[in-house]
Amino acid sequence: MLPKRKPHYKFPLIPVSLFVSFFSFLFLYYYYYYSHSTQLPQTVTKISDTLQCSSQALALSEKFMWYAPHSGFNNQLLEFRHAVLIAGILNRTLVVPPVLDHHAVALGSCPKFRVVEPNDIRISVWDHVIELLQDGRYISIAEVIDISSLVSSGLVRVIDLRDFVSIWCGISLDLACFNDSKLQSSVSKSLKQCGSLLAGFRGNIEKCIYAINEDCRTTVWTYHVDGHEDGILDSFQPNDQLKQKKKISYVRRRRDVFRALGPGSEVESASMLAFGSLFSAPYKGSESYVDIHESHQDQRFLSLMEKIKFLPYVPEVMNAGKEFAKATINAPFLCAQLRLLDGQFKNHHKATFDGLRQKLESLVQKGPLPIHIFVMTDLPRNNWTDTYLGDLTSDAHNYEVHFLREDDQLVMQAAKKLTTAGYGQRFIPNSVSRIGKIYCSNQRLPDVLLYVEQAVCSCASLGFIGTPGSTIAENIELMRKFDSCSR
Repeated sequence: MLPKRKPHYKFPLIPVSLFVSFFSFLFLYYYYYYSHSTQLPQTVTKISDTLQCSSQALALSEKFMWYAPHSGFNNQLLEFRHAVLIAGILNRTLVVPPVLDHHAVALGSCPKFRVVEPNDIRISVWDHVIELLQDGRYISIAEVIDISSLVSSGLVRVIDLRDFVSIWCGISLDLACFNDSKLQSSVSKSLKQCGSLLAGFRGNIEKCIYAINEDCRTTVWTYHVDGHEDGILDSFQPNDQLKQKKKISYVRRRRDVFRALGPGSEVESASMLAFGSLFSAPYKGSESYVDIHESHQDQRFLSLMEKIKFLPYVPEVMNAGKEFAKATINAPFLCAQLRLLDGQFKNHHKATFDGLRQKLESLVQKGPLPIHIFVMTDLPRNNWTDTYLGDLTSDAHNYEVHFLREDDQLVMQAAKKLTTAGYGQRFIPNSVSRIGKIYCSNQRLPDVLLYVEQAVCSCASLGFIGTPGSTIAENIELMRKFDSCSR
């Protein structure tokens, strides 16, 4: 062994008591940090490993219902209306989801009998929910759509998804926002287990969850339809060619949602009723999935139907749209909603522009000039040059074109006001102490451009031209029908 060499420097003299105090402090600090940082995941894992609802959830007298939203915002809004309706019929508390990114989750095609399985679409929604939380982009649909009168009427009960998961799985979704690697390993496992349970991958568990695995290929949900037997064949069925090509054996039946899933059914005892998609649209004389209309026997149901016909945007969104119409445009104007890049619309630019061209030519003949036009479109502004929009912007004598950007001051202010309002935390049953709770500290401002644009279009006094088949256009027409601009 080499001989020990004396150091070329000396430590200053430090009292032994100071060393003892210093190392005692370090020991206590690290003991406190690691014991507390691992305490929650251990609790979560213990609860999740049982593959059951938490005892707290089972102790509640309330029964819950959730579903899997998907596609664009207005499709999600349509699903939300259906969810409110079915939750009201079944007397279950509706779990309110966040607004999902545009097409982050897709369904497929009901008319072609090619859709994602309910279990798979539920787990896709769950995975995206965690992504939204981690990115600080989670915003509840109840923070965008004003459901205060709906809830205060007692026609339906709702709970925020984040609060529901805290009760039902015993997991605080705040944990998804932590960057601590030691925490994340345990939290990730617990979140996956909760998502798997919610999606129905564990099957139906007595008193805990009943997962609906029927979808638009096999079922059309109805309610108290007089003169029609429950379970009869729907008018729309896959044709022989499709059956042979896709090897389809599906038969679509019309089922009463109350009889199948309400009191007296095998579903009644389940704490959670989980649907897949609740999207529905007319097709060949039938609805693709939900065909529930007025029932003359149930006054409460009629009141609920009346309430969900139109669910307005919250005041922060509507006020921003009204302000832009009044202060910036400051004249009678036409709104044009032009969907040009997405889905079925991307190859039909000419047809999309034709209706707008005809309307504007008519307005030019009547005067006065210039005609003010508010344009909302998915076509980026720098790509307008070789399109009809480029022609309009270059013809300053006849037309004055207005539009909004995501980073415009008015839009940013609306996003800040929306965040401050905190509408998502208003409706939390049995959890008074949680009201006003803020989830995750990395929250970004929400993207509210689409909502504000629709609010502007609802105020267009010269009319509205929308893209045929677009759910955005359908919602704007509904806003105009209910005169939301003057409310």
